[in-house]
Amino acid sequence: MLHRYDLGDRVSAEDSVILRAALENHQNATDKIGCGVSHFSVRSADFGTRCFWVNRTDGTTEKFSISASIRGS
Repeated sequence: MLHRYDLGDRVSAEDSVILRAALENHQNATDKIGCGVSHFSVRSADFGTRCFWVNRTDGTTEKFSISASIRGS
């Protein structure tokens, strides 16, 4: 799913449903969600890799590893 998007793209509503479900399984879900999720986007992260970002309703962002959510860690 990640590689269907270019850097800076907003994730589609359909894919966001899957990401929201995965995010709820993340061990730091409460911190990642914060005040609430506005949408997801794709941006660069550590070492130039791309990843999903949680864009919160207050305008803050947090990177989000779907792999960590699947592993539950």
